[in-house]
Order: sequence, then structure tokens, then C-alpha cells
Amino acid sequence: MSLTRNFKETVNARIQRDSEFATALLDEAIYLFLNGEPETARLILRELVNATVGFEEMAVKTSIPSKSLHRMLSAKGNPTMDNLTTIFDVLRKTLNVDIKVETVARV
Repeated sequence: MSLTRNFKETVNARIQRDSEFATALLDEAIYLFLNGEPETARLILRELVNATVGFEEMAVKTSIPSKSLHRMLSAKGNPTMDNLTTIFDVLRKTLNVDIKVETVARV
């Protein structure tokens, strides 16, 4: 008998019960996109979609087919900026958060 839970199940459950954790994951996905780590960002977004709206509902809200969303948010996916913006907007509204990007001056 296994005493551990699948990692994805654990993350999914935490996203569903802890809105601050879900918001932090959304912030992290944005940070990773802006800092050159799109593969990891897409995988985080995939988990957020799974745990919040789900791919079928995301497809309805974005007018992007579910299969296309799955491909876009895979490690090797290649979503357009328009599609990413739409996905971020749906997640932002679902989590009821504002996204604020602050710039830091380079020295």
C-alpha cells in the first residue's frame, strides 16, 4: 500500500483549496514567460487550467478548441501571444486577481 499521493493530484488539490497558492502559480508562470523559461511556464499554466476551469470550459471561454489548448500548454507547445493573453485573462478572472507587472531598473 502506497502512502504517497501523485504529485499532480497534490498540486491540483492545493490549487483548489488555496487561492493564494493558485495566484502565486499564476504570478510564477508570468514571471517565467518574461524571463525566458516558457516551457516551465506552459506546464504551470496547464496545471492551473486543470485545477480551476478545466480544458473544456477554457475552450468555451477562449473559443480555442480543447485539443489546441492541450497542445499549446504542453512542454513543447507554441501558443501565440494572443492565445496566451486570452488564457491569462480567463485564469485571472477565475482566480479573481489583478496582474501587475513591475519593472526593475537595470544598473
